[in-house]
Amino acid sequence: MASLTKWLRIDVSLLRTNRPFRNLWLSSLITRFGAMFTYVAAPFQIKELTGSYVAVGLLGVIEIIPLIVFGLYGGSIADRYDRRRVVLLCEVAFLVLSSALVANSLLAHPTVWCIYIVAMLMACVDGLQRPSLTALTPRVVAREDLATASALESWTGSAGFLIGTSLGGVIVVAFGFGWAYSIDVITYVISGIFLLALPHVPPTQTFDVPHLKSIVEGASYAWSRKDLLGTYLVDTLAMVFAFPNALFPFLADYFDSPHALGLFYSASAVGALLATTTSAWVKRVERHGLAVIYSAAVWGLAIALVGMTHSLYVAFLGLILAGAADTVSAIFRSTIWNTTIPDELRGRLAGIELLSYSIGPQLGQMRASISADLFGLRRAFISGGVLCTLSVLAVGRALPTMRKYRAVEESTSAKA
Repeated sequence: MASLTKWLRIDVSLLRTNRPFRNLWLSSLITRFGAMFTYVAAPFQIKELTGSYVAVGLLGVIEIIPLIVFGLYGGSIADRYDRRRVVLLCEVAFLVLSSALVANSLLAHPTVWCIYIVAMLMACVDGLQRPSLTALTPRVVAREDLATASALESWTGSAGFLIGTSLGGVIVVAFGFGWAYSIDVITYVISGIFLLALPHVPPTQTFDVPHLKSIVEGASYAWSRKDLLGTYLVDTLAMVFAFPNALFPFLADYFDSPHALGLFYSASAVGALLATTTSAWVKRVERHGLAVIYSAAVWGLAIALVGMTHSLYVAFLGLILAGAADTVSAIFRSTIWNTTIPDELRGRLAGIELLSYSIGPQLGQMRASISADLFGLRRAFISGGVLCTLSVLAVGRALPTMRKYRAVEESTSAKA
């Protein structure tokens, strides 16, 4: 029993022993918490203003091009400049944009176009910031602790998502959109304080080539690593086919439970917390590639379950299971990335990673919206989940290098 307990817990030793990582972790937790208020409020406000599936799904489509362009450019920036400074400047930009949403919500007649424009600009800033933020961790954490750091970062995302979306739904319904956006603004200020405490993280080498050429170099490296390519494909396909969040406002209507909206958003985070709170076992897993494939397949089946049930409680259970599976996939994807990519390429590869785990959800929201509009809400969940499971299993079969990837091969993979 003692051995089982040792496996099924979260390892928090890094938070005690590594101050830079602790500050980075706290900053991420606070930012995530605040951003979830906007994450819930923006689509809900569009639904209230338009009543349209497609109008809500369009919110995700608007963010795709900025993420592609600025995500790749942000990856090149992360390898050229002080990553801490880049992250800080982007936090300031987020604060300004969130303030614009506050101002719009206080108008007598808030406009949908303002929400769309701010969402597009936030996607630009996210693309610039995320590669530097992702590439910070391997610079402040020892290689042997990267799996533990990935689990802690997943816990951060899950906890912030769970608490933020749950409270966000309540705040929007009880007090209005202005309050939700204002809380997001405040958290960016607090997050910035912890980021200021981080040490400078300058680049490890000087670049004398144009940004475009350096981006191509990063893409060429990613293409040469079929194990990395497989992780990108699995994550993208899983999100495109089975990302359900644009449908949550309508799922709440289907169950005649408007106050369940925040819980729908947070249910997957409950599963994610269950997975990360028992994450000490991740160090014992060697077949990282298979772990990514199978957990993504379970994510798809769990989303399909949501569409199959007429029970609100079973729908919650499906979303909880989906969140746990997605988090397990994320932990092992992140471990593969952080332990095998050279630091001088890490920013550019983080930009490519950003495309896989950010663009997928945006396309997924539009796919889900169009599918629901054409075939109905429940069929949108079922078809997306089934397609997700079949596609990720097909990728695993087509890419044996990814399927057979083992943790003991990390040193050689890094040189591939």
